[in-house]
Order: sequence, then structure tokens, then C-alpha cells
Amino acid sequence: MKWIGISGSRLLTSSQVEEDVRREVRLILEQGNGIVTGGALGVDSFAMDEVYNLGYASSRLKVCLPTTLDIFSAHYIKRSEEGVITDDEAKTLIALLHCIKSTNSEAIIEDMRFSVCDKESYFARNETIMNLSDEVYAFQVNGSAGTQNTMDIAESQGKNVKLFTYAV
Repeated sequence: MKWIGISGSRLLTSSQVEEDVRREVRLILEQGNGIVTGGALGVDSFAMDEVYNLGYASSRLKVCLPTTLDIFSAHYIKRSEEGVITDDEAKTLIALLHCIKSTNSEAIIEDMRFSVCDKESYFARNETIMNLSDEVYAFQVNGSAGTQNTMDIAESQGKNVKLFTYAV
């Protein structure tokens, strides 16, 4: 089994991005492979939700967080209070992460080195995703710097990158 990293925008997406992520995740799973992704909104959550709904969260999903799940959850609640995301988006994401953890506690990979979600912890998380992946599917919206960082790490490690680009 190969592990395929899924990377992409967390705030800017579209119905096309979601459709493409879900289709590619299904194809990866049909081929007997697993998914490695972050735990954020957008591309990550589309991938996690698809794996979870298809019943593979117990064996073919790894979700890398930039902090502990508790800190990550508090960060998303704070972002909803700031109006960056909706309350529903924060609650839905947190609930999905907890469902995944209750299905397979080892599927959630927490980074204990960081106590805040910031550029440094997210980029460290991207490196963890690439260290666990055999290749990466990148869904890059508007030249996203985080997605580019993940692709750069993959390429420096000699891993194949399948790139999907979007303008939203």
C-alpha cells in the first residue's frame, strides 16, 4: 500500500475543488492506497470526510495536525469568533476530527512541539505529511503558499507531485 499526501487550500475552495478532491480520494482508495492529509478546512476536510464516509478511517487515513487536537480545536473556535470562518465550519471540522479519532486514535497525529497554530507549525505539519507520504496530490488555489511549501518539500524528497491548479 502506498500513502498519498493530499494538500491544498484551506480557506479558498470551490465546488470544482471539492469534486476533484473527493474523486481523487475515491480513486486512491479503490487502488488500495491510503491518504495522509492535514486536519484543516477546505481540501483537507474534503479528503478526511470522503475517507471517513467510505469507511476507511480505521485503516487508511493519517491526519497530521500542527499542534495537539485540543489546541487545534481551540484555534478553529477562535477563528470562528473572529469571523474568519463560520461557527458551523469550526464545529463540523472539530466533530469530524473527533469521529476519526474515536474510529482510530492512531489516525490523528498530533505535533506536541507547538502550542499555537501559526505559519511555523503549519509548515512543520506539511513536512510531517510529506515524511509519511509516498507521493502528493496538490490542489493549489490561487498559488497558495502553503500548498507550494508542501510541493517543494515533496520535490526535495524526490516524490512525485500530481498538481491540480485553480483560480477562485
